[in-house]
Amino acid sequence: MADTVFYTYQGPKSLSDIAEIADAKLVTEGKENEQIENICSIETAGSKDLCFFYDKKNKGKASNIRAKACITTEELSHLIPKEVIVLICNNPKLSFIKLVSAFYSEYRPAAKIDSSAVIASTAILGKNCSVGPNVVIEDNVVIGDNCIIEANAVIRQGCKIGNNCRIGNNASIAYCLMGNDCYIYTGARIGQDGFGFSVVDGRHVRIPQIGRVIIGNDVEIGANTCVDRGALDDTIIGNGCRVDNLVQIAHNDRIGNYCILVSQTGIAGSCTFGDYVVCGGQTGFADHVNVGSGAQIGAQSGVMRDIEPGAIVMGSPTVPFKDFMRQVAFLQKNSKK
Repeated sequence: MADTVFYTYQGPKSLSDIAEIADAKLVTEGKENEQIENICSIETAGSKDLCFFYDKKNKGKASNIRAKACITTEELSHLIPKEVIVLICNNPKLSFIKLVSAFYSEYRPAAKIDSSAVIASTAILGKNCSVGPNVVIEDNVVIGDNCIIEANAVIRQGCKIGNNCRIGNNASIAYCLMGNDCYIYTGARIGQDGFGFSVVDGRHVRIPQIGRVIIGNDVEIGANTCVDRGALDDTIIGNGCRVDNLVQIAHNDRIGNYCILVSQTGIAGSCTFGDYVVCGGQTGFADHVNVGSGAQIGAQSGVMRDIEPGAIVMGSPTVPFKDFMRQVAFLQKNSKK
């Protein structure tokens, strides 16, 4: 069972309730009122628990299931031991998300403003907001309803944050317009200066950065990630994006909708991504690169030129994935000679 110090337990639940929540069909008859106490992995689930089994590559694990009940697919259901109650659904991963949310909820602080918070008289806060210790909210900030601003966060003057947003502790938000349902994780830095300098008389002279950061709806930006504001044009992150920890998004970048940027990705200035782009960990981008919608970039790749929509690439510099694997095979074969 998950630690109830950190999460609020909302079980147990009957199998009929579980089937409804998970949009699953209870195959084993007469078990509707059986109680499930917890959701566990295949390896740890016991006689009072429910587990999930949907990985075709690990069919051998099915015989080791000791859970009371298991959610699986029609295709794999015949592998489940006879003593285990079976529920079938079309999308076990989605069912998992729904059931974990039904059994456990994260702690939500009370809707109050801590006495140590410093909030400008011109700032506007919506209904049911929580503002933690030592938060600073500057002039003309507008924050929507049901937002959580955690301890030591700083919201600089003029920023606008939509409804149902969460700003993690020690995060800083500046020069930013943010949509609804966003989560900015601990220590993230949004809206800092872009890395722009010009050599004048042998010195690096800072170029003023007078753009903004525009963040869409339902965006998550991971811990200690940095998103620089634009120099002239805005830095834009589209709806539904998921940005991992320790990612750098430079000035004037335009990230499309529903992109995934895995940790330690670094994107130089003025790059443009389409929708549903996926970047593996430690991918690096030269400036002014265009990446088409649906492109996938393998981990530790170096992107130095434009990538076509839907392309799957890897390597430094990047090449089509199949070409990269041929290169690897060639090197392995010839290095043994």
